[in-house]
Amino acid sequence: MTDTAANDGFVVFDRVQKSYDGENLVVKDLNLSVARGEFLTMLGPSGSGKTTCLMMLAGFETATHGDILLGGKPINNIPPHKRGIGMVFQNYALFPHMTIAENLSFPLEVRKMGKSEREAKVKRALDMVEMGAFGGRRPSQLSGGQQQRVALARALVFEPELVLMDEPLGALDKQLREKMQFEITHLAHSLGITTVYVTHDQTEALTMSDNVAVFDDGRIQQLAPPADLYEKPQNSFVAQFIGENNTLEGVVTEIKDDTCIVRLDGGEVIDATPINVSNVGDRTKVSIRPERVEYNKDRIQEGAHTLKAEVLEFIYMGDIFRTRLRVAGNDEFVIKTRNAPDVDRLVPGQQIEIGWLPSDCRALDA
Repeated sequence: MTDTAANDGFVVFDRVQKSYDGENLVVKDLNLSVARGEFLTMLGPSGSGKTTCLMMLAGFETATHGDILLGGKPINNIPPHKRGIGMVFQNYALFPHMTIAENLSFPLEVRKMGKSEREAKVKRALDMVEMGAFGGRRPSQLSGGQQQRVALARALVFEPELVLMDEPLGALDKQLREKMQFEITHLAHSLGITTVYVTHDQTEALTMSDNVAVFDDGRIQQLAPPADLYEKPQNSFVAQFIGENNTLEGVVTEIKDDTCIVRLDGGEVIDATPINVSNVGDRTKVSIRPERVEYNKDRIQEGAHTLKAEVLEFIYMGDIFRTRLRVAGNDEFVIKTRNAPDVDRLVPGQQIEIGWLPSDCRALDA
């Protein structure tokens, strides 16, 4: 057993692999540990392996290699209904011929629970999701948001220690989705439930999670708290996948301690923090977040790196201005500036100077 499995994680993937055809690995040598009470999100594009990992944990798929442990015990050979895991899907999966109360009572009946205890647990679960008055209705009489609340209550009704959620908010409109994000997070933390959540929505992952595992090509590219993922991406994939990001390409010409010098393809020379480069001569993608770049001279900090830029587009978005620039030959360089009285309004064609701190500029793999 590896060190990952030897630690005290409540959910542990120990060198797990999955192949459907015996040749191509959908999940590659996955080591992952989730602490008890943690809200972990598996985030990644379609086909990255995140849903397969969730389905292996639920027991609907079998690992080709490696062990999955729950509470220190291997569960590879335990059938889904005996794992004691709550599940919430995007399509709700409610029984249409049953009332809401009957839908919630069903998992308790399967566990041979007495009638009075079932009724008490159903009432408690419906009250938790503010659906106490809807027990007598059928799923078809509820809105999408109400059905999703019921699906959540059904996953919680038998008080599982672990709840798995697979794109549960994908079918909801933006406003309701955002409201449900906070409700689910609050519920999970207040009940102390360990939650593994799958989504391809970066904002959802950053908003809800204690930790996020970013998947690509069957591997975790980075596992970190939301702020670290956004502020300190470890490779180009994570930098591009999480939030909006500016990229400038070039070659590393010098590496000194916590700084490297990069000659951009357009000839400009900039300072950056070396994150995923090892040698002088390496190609690199330099990553800078749009809100870290300033263009007002009095706002550019001392020690900042400056470059010439041409304004291509200036968009008023209410709370922010979004400016698209031509910088070092890149026509898609974006700045986001908070709307404030002392911020200059720009016009297309205007020549400006922009600046950022070298610590906000990360030299990543090419």
